[in-house]
Amino acid sequence: MIFTKISEIIAQELSVSKEEIALETHLQDDLGADSLDAVELVMTIEEEFEIAIPDDETQNLKTVGDIVRFVEKLKA
Repeated sequence: MIFTKISEIIAQELSVSKEEIALETHLQDDLGADSLDAVELVMTIEEEFEIAIPDDETQNLKTVGDIVRFVEKLKA
């Protein structure tokens, strides 16, 4: 469920198809996300899941799986 919602957000924010998104998909290398994209993604994910992602954590979120695991940990 979390993966599905996050993949929808990523697809919308980065204008890519959901079929391109898997847990191992790297935001920068595979989807071409830049630092502004990353900030917008984090803000959208924070809003959607009603969480706060500390700035120092965002640099560790390099793959879709990293984001999913982080959100799952916060929502547990």
